[in-house]
Amino acid sequence: MARTAGSHSDITGPRVRDAALRLFARGGYAAVSMRAIAAEVGVQAGALYNYTPDKQTLLFDLMEGHMTELLAAARDDPALDARERLHRFVAFHIRFHHARPDAVFIAYMELRNLTPENFARIEALRGAYEDGLEQILRDGVAAEAFRVEDTKIATLAIIAMLTGVNTWFRTGGRLSLEEVTAQYWEMVRRAVM
Repeated sequence: MARTAGSHSDITGPRVRDAALRLFARGGYAAVSMRAIAAEVGVQAGALYNYTPDKQTLLFDLMEGHMTELLAAARDDPALDARERLHRFVAFHIRFHHARPDAVFIAYMELRNLTPENFARIEALRGAYEDGLEQILRDGVAAEAFRVEDTKIATLAIIAMLTGVNTWFRTGGRLSLEEVTAQYWEMVRRAVM
């Protein structure tokens, strides 16, 4: 099938992913058709298959891209004190996710729509990110800087709490992102010390 006149794969491919990201975040994966994505991009529905084999692959690629970017950006320095490492994790997590609300929404809310194989792959990436935080907590417990009974539960609770900022925080609101981050750091600190 020929491409639409004036379309370019290096431009249209990213536009397909961006449109799918917006539409999935706004209406949910199940409610969005390939035809709707095509209309958003301004191409024929059949042209989408030049960029993705199907909607499931498109969803998986969006989630995998988000998780890969997250893992690449996350930095931990085991040479630092565990408290400082945890503080840096809190600030990083909030900043990173605040800048990507649609990707975060999809990464957490659309897991149920993945095939079992794709779900397992995304869960492995999520596990790698969680393992980074859990290692910080374990190191803090070993150094007697933290008092945590179960580092896995604490890890999941902290990540859920931090990710929740995306559901209510709005730029220009009563508090700045930096003020919110400082308050969340204080809550996390109190939870583990």
